[in-house]
Amino acid sequence: MTSLLNAKRKEMLHLLLLLSLVQPPDSLRFARLSWKEIPLKPGLVWRETHIDTLFNARQNLNVLVFKNKPRRLRIAFGSGGDSLKKTSWFGQQHGAVAVINGTFFDVKNGGSVDLIRIDGQTLDTTVLDKNRSRSEHRQAAIVIRRNRMKILFGGTAPRWDQALRERNVMVTGPLLLLDGKPHPLLKNAFNDNRHPRTCACVTADKRVIWLTADGRHANAAGLSLPELRQVMQWLGCRDAINLDGGGSTTMWLSGHGENGVVNYPSDGKNWVRTAERPVSNVLLLK
Repeated sequence: MTSLLNAKRKEMLHLLLLLSLVQPPDSLRFARLSWKEIPLKPGLVWRETHIDTLFNARQNLNVLVFKNKPRRLRIAFGSGGDSLKKTSWFGQQHGAVAVINGTFFDVKNGGSVDLIRIDGQTLDTTVLDKNRSRSEHRQAAIVIRRNRMKILFGGTAPRWDQALRERNVMVTGPLLLLDGKPHPLLKNAFNDNRHPRTCACVTADKRVIWLTADGRHANAAGLSLPELRQVMQWLGCRDAINLDGGGSTTMWLSGHGENGVVNYPSDGKNWVRTAERPVSNVLLLK
């Protein structure tokens, strides 16, 4: 009897030890995060956090939050045409308050590979595959309508984006959330591997969130798209869409950071804010 009790006691102690080693789930860990929060303008807040363990890795996030259809700010797109410019250049050129990098582009020749329309002028059209199909990151778009940002899903039809009536359109993707539901993601290296990411979303309470997640460094692993989608859900997003990432991922805020850059672009291998990659287009708050 004594040996049986001792065995049960050891089993119980072992179970308690295992429970003490179990980490809280990522959702709980995210909910408990401590954010550095700085109001930039009335109704515009910048939040920054460094996480030692999220999805079993270090992460570094910057978030901008503002009302959808802000009163004293204008949501806009910016394009460099055939040339590539740093995100900070767009911010300074447009007298912006905040800028994040936009959609995908031709690194060698410049210009967006996805449709860009600004104030009614189509600057770039979507590059279709050889069989005239649309890759996953060309099946959705951000549109600006009466200073309100909206995320649309167009699907695989060849020219749905050109038929949109909005004067300001940026095709990008993949789509992450629509009407509060996770949008299906293909299984491939782009989606499943961790990279720096840039994302835009509209929340259920009619706010806009722009997010950058740093990566490719010991201080920040970056996110897969399923992980990014989960983060956007935790932030309260209803509709969310991925933008160009990798070395392009940049957040610029007037008067903050180094030359305005507040994240750590991954082209700088030494965890510096000054290694901006020139990009073709951006999202602006003016």
